[in-house]
Amino acid sequence: MAHRTHHRKVGSMKIGIIGAGNIGGNLTRRLTALGHEVSIANSRGPHTLTALAEETGATPVTAAEAAEGARVVVVTIPVKAVPNLPAGFLNGAAEDVVVIDTGNYYPQQRDGRVAAIEDGLAESRWTEEQIGHPVIKAFNGTYADDLLSKALPKGSPGRQALPVAGDDAAAKQIVRDLIDELGFDTVDAGGLDESWRQQPGTPVYGNQGDAEAIAKALAAASPERTAEWRA
Repeated sequence: MAHRTHHRKVGSMKIGIIGAGNIGGNLTRRLTALGHEVSIANSRGPHTLTALAEETGATPVTAAEAAEGARVVVVTIPVKAVPNLPAGFLNGAAEDVVVIDTGNYYPQQRDGRVAAIEDGLAESRWTEEQIGHPVIKAFNGTYADDLLSKALPKGSPGRQALPVAGDDAAAKQIVRDLIDELGFDTVDAGGLDESWRQQPGTPVYGNQGDAEAIAKALAAASPERTAEWRA
């Protein structure tokens, strides 16, 4: 495996991606290239994913099928769409499936008002409650293009870092290892109740800094939502 010595090899995993927007599409491109077995779903149906499937080798499926046998499931859809996910969509996943939430609450721009989030519930905690399974928050403040263009080998100076929040240490480590394999450092952003530190409008959101810069940005976050990120 000499050609991959600069990545920590996670081993091929079955990964389901629900949402084929910019992040979902580019994660599909990168994860298939790394040798993972990727199923991809969107709200419009598998027939709309033919081009991405042909480009990447991913398998287009329905949202109800995306998690089938999956070790990792990425939910990368608008917040307003989360309650519409098929009931029991995780039932066929691996017993210890890791669910990554990349979502952001954009009340004015897209999602409308979600009362619990407006009242201070962390966005990913709300998503977790909707789907009935713990989530790890990652990729929400990452530019999709960076996934393709900014990957660097481990140990590279200035390697871009991504914050990762969640309550399950083992699940969080799997996500951090996967991000390392994708070519980025990670910073532990605490438990899911701390994930407000990486929501839109915070210093870390859209921040392309290295691990030191990301840690500082997380520490500098204010729990007060600014007006532009409220309904």
